[in-house]
Amino acid sequence: MNADEDVKPYFTMGEHTLHVPLKLHEENRKRVCQELKKNPDLHHSIIVLQGGESTTLYCSDREPIFRQESYFHWAFGVLEPDCYGAIEVQNNRSHLFVPKLPEFYAIWMGRLHSLEYFRKRYGVDEVHYVTDIKSILSAMKPEMLLTLHGKNSDSGKDTREAVFEGIGEFKVDNKILYPVITECRVFKTSYELDVLRYINKISSEAHKEENPPPQISAPKNSLFDMGAEYYCYTSDITCSFPANGKFTDKQKLIYEAVYNSSRAVMAAVKPGVSWVDMHKLADEVHLKQLKAAGLLKGEIENMMEARLGAVFMPHGLGHFMGLDVHDVGGYLEGNPERPNEAGLKSLRTARVLAPGMVLTIEPGIYFIDCLLDNALKDPKLAPFLVPEKIAQYRDFGGVRIEDDIIVTDVGMELMTRVPRTVEEIEDIMRTGRKMEIPFPQELIKTHGNLYD
Repeated sequence: MNADEDVKPYFTMGEHTLHVPLKLHEENRKRVCQELKKNPDLHHSIIVLQGGESTTLYCSDREPIFRQESYFHWAFGVLEPDCYGAIEVQNNRSHLFVPKLPEFYAIWMGRLHSLEYFRKRYGVDEVHYVTDIKSILSAMKPEMLLTLHGKNSDSGKDTREAVFEGIGEFKVDNKILYPVITECRVFKTSYELDVLRYINKISSEAHKEENPPPQISAPKNSLFDMGAEYYCYTSDITCSFPANGKFTDKQKLIYEAVYNSSRAVMAAVKPGVSWVDMHKLADEVHLKQLKAAGLLKGEIENMMEARLGAVFMPHGLGHFMGLDVHDVGGYLEGNPERPNEAGLKSLRTARVLAPGMVLTIEPGIYFIDCLLDNALKDPKLAPFLVPEKIAQYRDFGGVRIEDDIIVTDVGMELMTRVPRTVEEIEDIMRTGRKMEIPFPQELIKTHGNLYD
C-alpha cells in the first residue's frame, strides 16, 4: 500500500501485480452519500462503520489471517483490524479511526505509524484514534448517526453494526443505511471492475495450471470450484473435466449439455432480462438434451411446468459476486422476492439484470440418488423419466461450468478465460497449459464491453 506524499495512494502486492487506486473507495463513499442526500432529512447525518476485529483462535493466542469486513473495505479499503470509519453525508468528508497502540508494541511490530501516515496511506480527509471517536463525532454536531444493520440473504447473518462507548448519547438510526449502501455494492464502478477482471485472469490461469496431465487411467469426472481473491475482491470459477484427459461418450454428452446451456444464457443476458428466466433457459436446454439422449420422454413444456429441471440442477444458476463470493443485494426490499418453486427457490437473486452487475453463470447437471429416487416416486415427475437409461448414470456424479460475467449496456462481458469446449479441454490436458483461450466469436458479435 503506497503512502508517499507526492503519489496518489494505491494498493499493490508487488511490482507485477495490479495497482488499485484508492480513489475506488472515495468514489464509493461519494456514491452512498449521493443516494442518502436524496432525503433532505439526512443531509446533516454521519455514516459510522466498524471494521473487522483482531481475534485469536478459540482459547489460544494464535491469530488467524485478518480479512477486512466487506462493507468497511468497500468504503475505506483499510487493511488493519479494529478500526472505525465515519463519512459526513453532506460533503462526503471521510474520517478514519485507528487503534492507539501502546509504545512497547514497537518491540514486536516495528515502528508504530502516525495518524498522518494513515491519512496519506488511505487517502481520507482526517485520521483520529478510536479512543477519541465520541468527542470527534460530537464536535461535528450530527443530527443523526447512520449505522449498518441488515440481514444477508445468503448467509442469514446480520451485518456488523458499529458500537462504541458513548454511542447512546447520539441519535442513531440503524435501518436507513443498509438498503442504500447494499444497493450501491450491487453495481460495480470501473475501478472495481478492473480489480474483478484482474483476479478473474489470475484465477483462470490457476485453473489451467491445476488441470492434471493424462496420467490417471480411471475415466472419472473431476470438478474444481475455486477462485482467488485480490484486495478483498473475489472470483469464482468451476471447471469440470475427465481425470484421464479424454471424455467418454457419457461424459461428453452431459458436459456438452451443460456447456450449451451456459452459452445459451450468455447469449441471452442483457439489461432488462430476469435472472429467473435465465435459470429457466438453462433448465430448458438441459431437458432438451437429456431427452435427445433418451433419459427423458414427453413434452419439454410439460417438464418445465412440473419443474423437472430441479431434479438435475437443484441449485440456482448463479449469484452476485464482488467483495463477497456470494455478494450482497440479492433480495433487497423493492426487488422481486425469492421464488418458491423447486430449483428456483435456490436462486440467490431474482432481480432483473442491469449494467454494472457482476454475476456467475454456473449451470450444472447432476445425478443425485436421493433426488432421482424421489422423482421416480413422484406422480408428477416419474412419467418423464426413463428409469433404465437413468440407471446407467447413477454413478456419474455431475458436471458444472461456472464463469464470471459483467452485465454491460448491450449484453455481457465474459471475464473467465479457461478451456471450455471438449476439444479445448482435451487439448490442454494432452499438451499442457500453454494455450490461449479465445473469446467466443458469437459473443463478440453481439455483446460489448461495459466501457467501450
